[in-house]
Amino acid sequence: MNHPIFEYPQNLPITQQKQRICETIERHQVVIISGETGSGKTTQLPKICLELGRGGVTGMIGHTQPRRLAAYRVAQRIADELKTPLGERVGYQMRFHQKINENTAIKLMTDGILLAEIQHDRLLMRYDTIIIDEAHERSLNIDFILGYLRQLLPKRPDLKIIITSATLDSQRFSDHFNQAPMIEVSGRSYPVEVRYRPPQKTNESEGEGLQAMIDAVNELYRESTQGDILIFMSGEREIRDATEVLRQENISHTEILPLYSRLSYAEQKKIFQSHVGRRIVLATNVAETSLTVPGIKYVIDTGTARISRYSFRTKIQKLSLEPISQAAANQRKGRCGRISSGICIRLYEEQDFLSRPVFTDPEISRTNLSAVILQMMAFNLGDITSFPFIDLPDKRRIQDGIALLSELGAIEHSPKPNLTKIGRQLSRLTIDPRLGRMILAAQSRSCVQEVMIIAAALSIQDPRERPQDKKQAADEKHHRFSDKDSDFVAFIHLWNYIEEQQNALSVNQFRQLCHREFLHYMRVREWQDIYSQLKKSAQKLGLLTLSINHTEPHYFHVHTALLTGLLSHIGQKDMESHEFTGPRNIRFAIFPHSCLFKKPPKWIMVSELLETRRLWGHIAARIEPEWLEPLAGHLLKRHYSAPHWEKNKGAVIAHEKVTLFGLPIIYDRKINYGAIDPKLCRSLFIRQALVEGEWETTHAFFHQNLKLLSEAEELENKSRRRDIVVDDHTLFEFYDQRIGQEVVSSRHFNHWWKKVFQTDPDLLNFDKSMLITENAQEITEEDFPDFWSQEAFKLDLSYQFEPGNETDGVTVHIPLVMLNQIQSQGFDWQVPGMRFELITALLKSLPKKLRRHFVPVPNYAQAILESIRPSSGSFLSAIEKKLWQMSGVKITREDWQWHQVPEHLKITFRILDDQNQMIKEGKDLEVLRQELTRQFKKTRSTLIENCTFEKQNLKEWNFGTVPLYYESTQENYSIKHYPALVDETHSVALRLFETKQQQKIMMWKGLRRLLLLNMASPAQALRQKWFNKSKLGLYFNPYENIPALLEDCVACSVDKLMAEYGGLVWTQSEFLILKEKIRPKVYEVSEKITREVQQILDKAFSIHKKLQAGCNLAQVPAFTDMKQQLEGLVCPYFISDNSLKPLADILRYLKAIERRLEKLPSQLQTDRSNMAKIHALNDLWIKWKNQLTEWREKEKEIKEVHWMLEELRVSLFAQQLGTAYPISEKRVLNAINKQINGQGQG
Repeated sequence: MNHPIFEYPQNLPITQQKQRICETIERHQVVIISGETGSGKTTQLPKICLELGRGGVTGMIGHTQPRRLAAYRVAQRIADELKTPLGERVGYQMRFHQKINENTAIKLMTDGILLAEIQHDRLLMRYDTIIIDEAHERSLNIDFILGYLRQLLPKRPDLKIIITSATLDSQRFSDHFNQAPMIEVSGRSYPVEVRYRPPQKTNESEGEGLQAMIDAVNELYRESTQGDILIFMSGEREIRDATEVLRQENISHTEILPLYSRLSYAEQKKIFQSHVGRRIVLATNVAETSLTVPGIKYVIDTGTARISRYSFRTKIQKLSLEPISQAAANQRKGRCGRISSGICIRLYEEQDFLSRPVFTDPEISRTNLSAVILQMMAFNLGDITSFPFIDLPDKRRIQDGIALLSELGAIEHSPKPNLTKIGRQLSRLTIDPRLGRMILAAQSRSCVQEVMIIAAALSIQDPRERPQDKKQAADEKHHRFSDKDSDFVAFIHLWNYIEEQQNALSVNQFRQLCHREFLHYMRVREWQDIYSQLKKSAQKLGLLTLSINHTEPHYFHVHTALLTGLLSHIGQKDMESHEFTGPRNIRFAIFPHSCLFKKPPKWIMVSELLETRRLWGHIAARIEPEWLEPLAGHLLKRHYSAPHWEKNKGAVIAHEKVTLFGLPIIYDRKINYGAIDPKLCRSLFIRQALVEGEWETTHAFFHQNLKLLSEAEELENKSRRRDIVVDDHTLFEFYDQRIGQEVVSSRHFNHWWKKVFQTDPDLLNFDKSMLITENAQEITEEDFPDFWSQEAFKLDLSYQFEPGNETDGVTVHIPLVMLNQIQSQGFDWQVPGMRFELITALLKSLPKKLRRHFVPVPNYAQAILESIRPSSGSFLSAIEKKLWQMSGVKITREDWQWHQVPEHLKITFRILDDQNQMIKEGKDLEVLRQELTRQFKKTRSTLIENCTFEKQNLKEWNFGTVPLYYESTQENYSIKHYPALVDETHSVALRLFETKQQQKIMMWKGLRRLLLLNMASPAQALRQKWFNKSKLGLYFNPYENIPALLEDCVACSVDKLMAEYGGLVWTQSEFLILKEKIRPKVYEVSEKITREVQQILDKAFSIHKKLQAGCNLAQVPAFTDMKQQLEGLVCPYFISDNSLKPLADILRYLKAIERRLEKLPSQLQTDRSNMAKIHALNDLWIKWKNQLTEWREKEKEIKEVHWMLEELRVSLFAQQLGTAYPISEKRVLNAINKQINGQGQG
């Protein structure tokens, strides 16, 4: 091997200090070298060490860099200077790539590589010298390595450690290594003038900064026409805003370029290409140390940066806007002294600069420490609190890191934290613990490949690019890979696509495809490299890594595996906003680029919670809350409420609420409470199952005990006392003293009773004597019967003693099918045992002026009770009569204040269906009957569906006798139906009806039709003999035609003759006799009716013409009223519908209209007053009609009120015509109120 030639560029400041550095390294184990960027320390120190004889047979010179690109470029530069091929004397190693051999003396590597080597080479015996470069960056890896090296030094006295820093923070490193010597290497920069230009104060703070930036640019342009400007901004959004503002300034011959880490490779590349004219580069702090932008003469420093900070309180990674440190500000200033003297304009006060922290907070104070703790535990490095970090982490941050590892199942506390099997496996996967946990969980779900693809993607910057000027085009290309439920699945789709294209294309063609389709080629390669490394690690752990299935992976399996690493990154949708509630009540939103942004699901998980302007959840997927319980069992909190006995389950059940980090993942799950609180469950089992009888069991003792208890309690309900049956406490003690302590449910009882029953079968049997107290009085069946008898019906009675309950007192049970046959009469008498109390209450309800005659009330009540019987008529009538006899005081029905009588003294009617279940109940049987009309009819229809009694299409009486009622049987009840003939125009039918009233109405019309069908109608003869068709056509005819009018006249004549000859008939013989009586007279009566109708139509026609002639505006209401009255009097079928009403009355009503018309112009005010009276009564009448469920049964009453209103009109508008009977407003009102108030009263 050729010996290298050591040459040191004379223009580098480090060359001037070479001798001193050599001597210091020779004499000391640790040396600190500080100097600005460009001093040569990175490239020359390894050569100096090599020249000193380091990097020989005892080990290599290890040289760490924070970034992979730097490691590669420095290795190449040193190899070039030593004139040796890269990979020989000088090599490099980074994740997934290495180029070294057995002769390598200098090895460049990332600090992560050195950290990984510690696992296998605890004493770092492969090295005799280690250079930790760029230590000022104070990354987590650097701080950990420095702490580890400090512990290692006593064990490796031959090991040399050289630490380089580009800041003035060298003293911190020196102190850390027991006052290690420091050597400062001067930079080679040109002088830089610093100017402070704080923004002018305005009302718009954001506008202040942009204007200050523009002013600074203009100042530098006035200063010189040469030299590029680097402007440090805090973030991408600020860069976009500033770019837009600068372009609006139209600065000539100037190119404006952005620079930030998410920028595509092509866009970054522009920065380093030569250009014509001036250039303004707007950059984030990526340009402080990571990248050197060429040609910079001027710097504008806004003084802020987006600093990533992890909050151990909220568990959120914040990317907040903060003032940069003095060291960072000086780094920014140093960017402009490279090619010539420069100017740095700081957009803040000098005092502000001096008040800032000297150094940027190290990463260890800004990040989650779980990965460090995991590695320390894997290395057995002891308690983290005693580890020699340069800055010891806050104990709360340490606890937070331990908590995350506990969340992932990586550690257990027994009594101090120890790695679990999962923890040991995680420490061997070179990836973030959250991502590693996902991979381990994928093993049992047969989706290791899919999850490794996703985990590898999450560990790098997204390979999908969105150039600022081609966002839409990029989104369209990337949309192919999206999934409606999961951003994670998009990575799998993209991976499959990349593999297909790589297999089909050459390397160069694939690069071009990546560029066209907005994929970052280098990041794609990095993604694939990480996947390959993970696959090797997984195979070493024994995980199954079969080749990926290109079909859709099972959503549930993949996402539950991912969820194991993201248990504290879940969220529940707020129904009132687009936000989610996350762990510990944090609020976040889905990042806008997510496929779920527009239609967010109820529950999601996200790969990261990052706070910028607001808290965003990045990379989201729909999850179901029920997935969480089996995954997060060790983290769940369970809350129990409302433990109660459930009869159907035979156990005590409670409501369980399960929360994960405060989020309710299970709201109201029912669980068996026996194992949680057995003492309470045993108590509830005894109290509710055994004492209260809420148990479904076949045990004989239980049913026998319930029967005895029910018999005893019925005595209390009847007597309305609560001192007869022993209390529940006595019954509880009875069972408590006998049942085993282990009995907490029906199942436990059955197991216990099976053994006990063999030796003591009567152990749990009640004795009747133990249930009844000495206060029990004899209660007779006569006073409190179990049944109510009405005619042939026997109805069940039940008793309830629950004051305040609507059914308190006596309840009679009525099957729905019998509802129309049970009469209200009789129930007012109550059962004998409650009559005394009822009479007493009624007497107390009387007005004081009457009540004073019946004192003392109990004496009168007893006297009344002893002398009246249900056979005396209605209950109130019997009492009123007896009081008259006893005192001579007249009590009327209106005197009783029924509403003051206690509810339990009023019988409750409970209507039952065919399953004996309650349909409805109330105190008024008639109201119930009305409300249940439809249900009753439906039940009745079902009852008679198969009945052969009904007939149709009858044209002669050839069906025998029509009985007054017909009986059918259901559920041991005899149900009455009422047959009648029904008019069906061209025939009649025989049908069954619910009530006698319906029967009577329908039978009349049906009988009339059958008579008309069995005799020749005189209508044709009347038309031909007496009337001229053209003349009749002029009349005010409400019928369709003249024949219809004449047919109705004939029907009216039959009605009148039927009434004259006795009305309804029910047998064939009676029908034939009636027919023979009517037949000879029907023509004569029809002719008379027709003449009367002709007069009515003539008068109606005359009135109609007058009403149509028009009127002035003041008369319109009266004219409208008269038109409506006319239409109501002369309408279709007005003749037969009013067959028993004298037609002369209708003619009189029409004449009254005529008189009213004549008087209207001169008596308009009187007319209005009279019309208002009529309308008020008419509205009340219509309201009553509309409330009727079966108006046919009240047809007679409806017509009576109608004619009363017509008579009242005559008395008000044409009194001289006279009325058929005395009439007044009061009489009409009383008649209507009688109908309204009379419904339901007996």
